[in-house]
Amino acid sequence: MNRQEPLVLGIESSCDETGVGIVRGTTLLANTVSSSMDEHVRFGGVIPEIASRAHLDALVPTLREALDTAGVTLQDVDALAVTTGPGLAGALMVGVCGAKALAVATGKPLYAVNHLVAHVGVGLLDDGVYEGELPPHLGALLVSGGHTEVLRVRNIAGDVELLGSTIDDAAGEAYDKVARLLGLGYPGGPVIDRLAREGNRKAIRFPRGLTQPKYMGTAEEPGPHRYDWSFSGLKTAVARCVEQFEAAGEPVPVADIAASFQEAVVDVITSKAILACREQGIQNLLLGGGVAANSRLRELTRQRCEAAGISLAVPRFSLCTDNGAMVAALAARVIMDGGEPSGLEVAPESSLPVTTVVAR
Repeated sequence: MNRQEPLVLGIESSCDETGVGIVRGTTLLANTVSSSMDEHVRFGGVIPEIASRAHLDALVPTLREALDTAGVTLQDVDALAVTTGPGLAGALMVGVCGAKALAVATGKPLYAVNHLVAHVGVGLLDDGVYEGELPPHLGALLVSGGHTEVLRVRNIAGDVELLGSTIDDAAGEAYDKVARLLGLGYPGGPVIDRLAREGNRKAIRFPRGLTQPKYMGTAEEPGPHRYDWSFSGLKTAVARCVEQFEAAGEPVPVADIAASFQEAVVDVITSKAILACREQGIQNLLLGGGVAANSRLRELTRQRCEAAGISLAVPRFSLCTDNGAMVAALAARVIMDGGEPSGLEVAPESSLPVTTVVAR
């Protein structure tokens, strides 16, 4: 196997996107994604069984398109990579079983990698934010429909630490639930972001979860949730707010609620992420995940990073959302660092910890 510039095919199926990406070392050759989002709209959220069936339908056509785009065949590939967790169990199983079948058929080694660490892996790509080499003292703020975490990345191939995470809803999940409360449909992120520009973000002071002293503590004596988030109370506060307007027979100020809700989310996310960076000696921060497309999150993260002297990098949107290129990029780095493959007995793990970069 070529360990200098391995040609790696990566498969992503952790939620509702079927992604196949191909990289050669740090060069992106293909990034093909098929989304089943439209099939979930009428339910107001991702239905795991529907997502799993959509992966079954999309995997082979997406694989063929990626190979055609890259101009390679399966026999040309040095290694296969797949997301093994975290994610929806049934959706992960489709990708893992598909990758195993390809590994058996081609005799290529298989690398089962961590979905969250792979989001950082896009920074390794030549046309990405770091152009092939991650900087030292790196942190990652990952914000999506299923995840909200801040990580410390000492070595992406084997030394990643979880500093903080949501203890209930992810930020994107909170957006979807609040959009449903406001009658805005699914997915909630884009429509709330758009409406928020028309509203007053200071109109309503919604709560910032886990910011009380008993949770925060101090730098010397950290509280139990110093770098963690909670969005379930915020969702409830929005529901009570809507109910109060309706009970009073007044029109619901949707734009103001959307703007105030969004400000509560991005305020607490960015403040805690910057706090973690400052206290943990992190000088470079990568913002990733689907919610990284949110205009206010990008704006406030950039403002607060500049004020704290932290360098911020945001990949282009196609590499922020779930995709196979990030899986292939991470596996390529593991291979170049001498990492061993996973083996065919590896199984999907919906709650795979971020400290496990490659499952074996």
